[in-house]
Amino acid sequence: MNYRTIAEQIFLAGINSVLPERLISKEMLLKEGWLRLGHLNFSPDEFENIYVIGAGKASAKMAAEVEKILGPRITEGHIVVKYGHSCKLKYIRVTEAGHPVPDSNGFKATGKIVEIAGKADKNDLVICLLSGGGSALLSDFPEGSSPGEMITLNDLLINCGACITEINAVRKHLSIVKGGQLARTACPATLVSLILSDVSGDLLDVIASGPTTPDPTTFRQAIMVLERFDLTASVPAGILRYLTEGTAGNRSETPKEGDPVFEKTHNILIGTNKVALEAAKLKALDFNINAVIIDTQLQGDTATVAEYIVETALRFKADESEVKPVCLLFGGETTVKMTGTGLGGRNQHLALLSAFLLQNHPGITVLSAGTDGTDGPTVAAGAVVDSLSWPDALRENIDPAKYLAEFDSYHFFKKAGGHIITGPTMTNVMDILVVIIE
Repeated sequence: MNYRTIAEQIFLAGINSVLPERLISKEMLLKEGWLRLGHLNFSPDEFENIYVIGAGKASAKMAAEVEKILGPRITEGHIVVKYGHSCKLKYIRVTEAGHPVPDSNGFKATGKIVEIAGKADKNDLVICLLSGGGSALLSDFPEGSSPGEMITLNDLLINCGACITEINAVRKHLSIVKGGQLARTACPATLVSLILSDVSGDLLDVIASGPTTPDPTTFRQAIMVLERFDLTASVPAGILRYLTEGTAGNRSETPKEGDPVFEKTHNILIGTNKVALEAAKLKALDFNINAVIIDTQLQGDTATVAEYIVETALRFKADESEVKPVCLLFGGETTVKMTGTGLGGRNQHLALLSAFLLQNHPGITVLSAGTDGTDGPTVAAGAVVDSLSWPDALRENIDPAKYLAEFDSYHFFKKAGGHIITGPTMTNVMDILVVIIE
């Protein structure tokens, strides 16, 4: 039995369960004069205009499903997606833009989205479609800075080792859309956000930097993140000045819980990593493999998480009371602090670390991959390894230790094999790790 192939099939089953068209059709229905959005029911005729806006890797497919349901009832719309994640839309404009670092397309699209939200009045409905990647795609820059400075800041943040909550605390305080400020712009319209979670714990204020949710963070906390990761001296002057002015009370804070701008705002979580893991578990059972969901909130340093994954697998392997084969499932998102000059992503790096740790432990397969189909700035979603991955590479005169030291996991797996390549999946609910113990 080829457990690498089986692990990939289990992973793909998880992705299929959180495809946007499947999730939107569950939560949105127009029937007999009523529009259902999650737990909410409206008469669409009560709205003078229906606007659709959004951002994220899954937002194009989400918008396509919304168009199927609402069609010409949509007055206007605009969404922004990562390059390669678009699809043809009739009533909603779509812009492809840079991710994980924003670019000029993202800045322009965000301006259009803010413009549409600003048109909405008390008798209008704004549907906002949000998914992973929205923080980089729905991007602007504060007064006194420039697009180039914001691009530099984002590059610093995603490579410093900070978690997404910390990164987004900074982003929210340099924006007029993030941290609940899109809701402020859309007020007094009825605003309903349909959200796919790509953050541990499904924190609504962190997903896509929470453009339609109250923001618990402050300017001071944003500065503290920069200090914690020794970024203060590297941050562009205009950016640092704006944050410092905010800390001094000279810039408006993001809206907090209880702010009247959220009176007619509804945030509905429609897809999570746990949904994907439950589907992956069922797929494992189809292969007559016992399956256990171990952790839905993996986070922290990739090296530490790799050790935790392998230690957990070894514990299950040694436990004679456990029915084998068994599939252990993990979900979440780790962080990598780059110290090399190679190409890769957190999932490929975790897989290569696991290959090193599994060298003398046969009978364990580890797959780590992103549900969006991309891992870092590569075409791979992740990789799959077992106890033979490291020694087999050495026999082929491929030095895995060199690639590991250079954070060059992509080129290692390109040479040695083991890549998981799906192409853009048009969804994003963090990462899935599949561990099969024979």
